[in-house]
Amino acid sequence: MPDEFDLERLYDEHAQALYAFALGLTRSDADTKDILQDLFTRLARKPGALGGVRNTRAYLLRLAHNAAIDLMRRRGTRDKYAQEVALESPCVFEPTNDSDEQAFRHALDDALRDLPPDQRTVVHLRLWEGMKFEEIADLLDISLNTAASRYRYGIDKLRQRLRPLYNEIK
Repeated sequence: MPDEFDLERLYDEHAQALYAFALGLTRSDADTKDILQDLFTRLARKPGALGGVRNTRAYLLRLAHNAAIDLMRRRGTRDKYAQEVALESPCVFEPTNDSDEQAFRHALDDALRDLPPDQRTVVHLRLWEGMKFEEIADLLDISLNTAASRYRYGIDKLRQRLRPLYNEIK
């Protein structure tokens, strides 16, 4: 049965590889650290879990993989997770001293957050990056028509949402 020194050695030998592997799956530093903390906490509580394991690194990678998959399942679909991240992100527009301009910037930021991720991506690439639809289609590996329609639907939603505010401050 391993003692604390063995657990420390196990951590020293494998944590970096496990971190890189889990980060590639989760794409989140915080989630990756949570996965590793849970993994090593379980090993500390059940030190005999490694008994009979032939390849310790492979076994630990499997545990990290399973933990990452479980985390993603708990969170739901990838699009739902992307929307949650977008809701947590700060305002993308710099503050201004003009109160009307500031109100419009906040409303635009909120309206952008409410767009589906695929539409928000195309709108951003077209408006803020100045990309052509052909470039967007290539970048996102979608058809030219799909890129154009996502942009059109996104712009229509932004217009609907922002028109009352625009009329109010103009």
